[in-house]
Amino acid sequence: MGLRVLAAMSGGVDSAVAAARIAEAGHDVTGVHLALSANPQSHRTGARGCCTVEDSRDARRAADVIGIPFYIWDMAERFQRDVVEDFVAEYAAGRTPNPCLRCNEKIKFAAVLDRALALGFDAVATGHHARLADGVLSRSVDQGKDQSYVLGVLTREQLGHAIFPLGDSTKAEVREEAARRGLTVADKPDSHDICFIADGDTRGFLAERLGSAQGPILDQSGEVVGSHQGAHGFTVGQRKGLRIDRPAADGRPRYVLSIEPVSNTVTVGPRSALEVTSITCGRPVWNGPKAPADELTVQLRAHGEVYGCRFEESGGGLRVELDRPATGVAAGQAAVLYSGSTVIGSATIVSAA
Repeated sequence: MGLRVLAAMSGGVDSAVAAARIAEAGHDVTGVHLALSANPQSHRTGARGCCTVEDSRDARRAADVIGIPFYIWDMAERFQRDVVEDFVAEYAAGRTPNPCLRCNEKIKFAAVLDRALALGFDAVATGHHARLADGVLSRSVDQGKDQSYVLGVLTREQLGHAIFPLGDSTKAEVREEAARRGLTVADKPDSHDICFIADGDTRGFLAERLGSAQGPILDQSGEVVGSHQGAHGFTVGQRKGLRIDRPAADGRPRYVLSIEPVSNTVTVGPRSALEVTSITCGRPVWNGPKAPADELTVQLRAHGEVYGCRFEESGGGLRVELDRPATGVAAGQAAVLYSGSTVIGSATIVSAA
């Protein structure tokens, strides 16, 4: 007997093919599009976002082609609180959040899954590029599109009610299949950037909500080398847009090394000063099997490099020791631990040294 599955349909090609595959497998599928803005016109149109009016129409057309019921769920208030306001608060605190990760955690696999289970559905299916077998999450076969990192925050229980039908396919194969199925989104470009920042100007978005306040840009010696209009407009590892008054003595580029929101201070220095080998993390989530210590790796940003590592649990958190230095490690990002291609857990980066 098939499962009752709620297919989250963003309006893109991935979620459309995921829904079609689940329906073809004999499950009882219902499509749902999440309305994440009280004023969808304020979100960008075209290919850059994933929550526009045109996206909801594309999702509905795909559901019609597949032949499944389709609904729109209003999640705007929850999205505003758990994703947008969290994003602003994290920057105000000097951290660098990942809103897509937070949306997966709080919206798609908390609010949506909770409602789906309450309505009698067995699982939620999405178009994420990741593999899931017996509740164990692994990387997609398409390394360039792998999204296991942004799913690494999910709990075992949430993964137990999730279906990711695309993990064994490349993006090219998904597009070819969409065309064969007559789905009009087959050639629709991928969404990217932050969907709730309509013009892509993150610094302007934050300044509008947090205000402007002039502060110093310091070098490692404490000398003032420039000024800014708000520390919230920077992130660790940033190189461009620093507007430093004079070049470094060695003529090399400078990078953001740290952000201090209380004093509204940004400190910059050479790339070498960004190198860290020890990372302190909080809020660990263990969602995979235990793994031998010599097989562990960690990923510190979406689509970022992978580092061999060791970790130790301490005081409800983790200390992760890297086998080689990493750069641009920012508080607020996730550290996702792997054994080979299998996710074993994640935690939120607090500090690095």
